[in-house]
Amino acid sequence: MKIWVDADACPVVIKEIIFRVAERLKIATTLVANSPIRIPKSEYIHMLQVGKGFDVADDEIVRLLEAGDLVITSDIPLAADVLEKDAYALSVRGEMFSSGTIKAKLNVRDFMETMRASGLQTGGSAALNQADRQAFANQLDSLLTKILK
Repeated sequence: MKIWVDADACPVVIKEIIFRVAERLKIATTLVANSPIRIPKSEYIHMLQVGKGFDVADDEIVRLLEAGDLVITSDIPLAADVLEKDAYALSVRGEMFSSGTIKAKLNVRDFMETMRASGLQTGGSAALNQADRQAFANQLDSLLTKILK
């Protein structure tokens, strides 16, 4: 099992949690991004820089991942692609994406995108807070415990 991180938009505090988990559990972890990202020296943590462009990092993650891998992303279309490959998708706020809910999330995302395109100011996501960080850490720990048994 490997961990893949959609790293361009992943908050630093979440990356730090991922780094600690990768080291502690000795799990190969790759951060995929369009620009260089600092990572600690580790035999388990790697950075893969891809070319610039829309969804280039997402497409590379989907190409490289295997069934049973974990992808950390808040990108709903990427999460849908991950689930189609029988892998796990976890948001940076600790939400597990599932095949039972992903279509509804895609529909809401598309609706909000249409509203923004028509000029409606929808605001962005709320800033990541301590509860979000804790939810992510707890869900990651719970999932890895289940997978690695």
